[in-house]
Amino acid sequence: MRFGVIGTNWITEELIQAGHTVEGFSLQAVCSRTLERAKEFAAKFAAPFFYTNPAEMAASGQIDAVYIASPNCFHAEQAILCMSLGLHVLCEKPLASNADEVEAMLAAAKKHDVLLMEAVKSTLVPNFFTIQDHLPKLGKIRRFIASNCQYSSRYDAYRAGEVLRAFDPAYSSGALMDIGIYCLYPAIVLFGKPEQVKAEGVVLASGVDGEGSILLKYEEMDAILSFSKITTSYQPAEIQGEDATMVIDKINHLTRIEIRYRDGRIEDVTRPQTPKAMHYEIREFIRLASAGARESATNSHAASRLTMEVMDEARRQIGVVFPADLRRGSKHPETGKNEQNREAKRDENV
Repeated sequence: MRFGVIGTNWITEELIQAGHTVEGFSLQAVCSRTLERAKEFAAKFAAPFFYTNPAEMAASGQIDAVYIASPNCFHAEQAILCMSLGLHVLCEKPLASNADEVEAMLAAAKKHDVLLMEAVKSTLVPNFFTIQDHLPKLGKIRRFIASNCQYSSRYDAYRAGEVLRAFDPAYSSGALMDIGIYCLYPAIVLFGKPEQVKAEGVVLASGVDGEGSILLKYEEMDAILSFSKITTSYQPAEIQGEDATMVIDKINHLTRIEIRYRDGRIEDVTRPQTPKAMHYEIREFIRLASAGARESATNSHAASRLTMEVMDEARRQIGVVFPADLRRGSKHPETGKNEQNREAKRDENV
């Protein structure tokens, strides 16, 4: 499958490196915001074509699919453009800025009969399926605890007075959107829609959340999720049942899974998996596209929709509003919902 990439950052590099381990992956085109960067990145990874305009790359006929790793605020716009031209889309998490944009993306995927998948790597690695397979051993599940707190290198610049994209609401950034999703998405996939959402957080002067917590209430259990870009945590995740507790080393990597029983026994149920975790999402994406499927059973449209709905509610409670939330000026061509055209400059979008 011939891929083009939008965005030339470290996550794109990881995607390409993992892609080279997957049969059928071929990098054909690169799109970046400057010609110099596009040329440099294309040369580094032996891509024959490079662009500064996503629309030109999408219409080139040189690619079958696109991986989108631009700032969050551009995901919906760029994905809908690519899907309208018949391209399959693997879009970096979070899928969009808000639930309205997600609905527009899903409508575009259906209208143009293409595959759309959110690139949440952790729910497609072998050890996530280990978690699903061994859940019955825990008995009645009562609690899920997950933490993803990583002090951002960009926070040093923020503290020095420079607001980079990671802390700028114009790019639909923040702790919840960028890393909290690693706690929330598996909770949604494993346990479904919560009955209640409660959220608290610290809103920085720039307008994004630096850290926060979400409590998801289910009928007979709860999920406690913590996320931060201004502190670091080394706490493992746990799924607590009445008969045993599953201990997960890192919720965003899932490299070691143990079950600790009430009688003191410890069962290591870890499966071998490559450290290039994005290998599995690329393999899944190519498999689905080759089979004519239009969504993943795990990283499903329903999971992406529900995850974003919960994030919208959490942001509402925390008090984080993105410019993307306020754009409701014109009808979106795919859904008929109100959505104003973006005012961001084109040279900022990749």
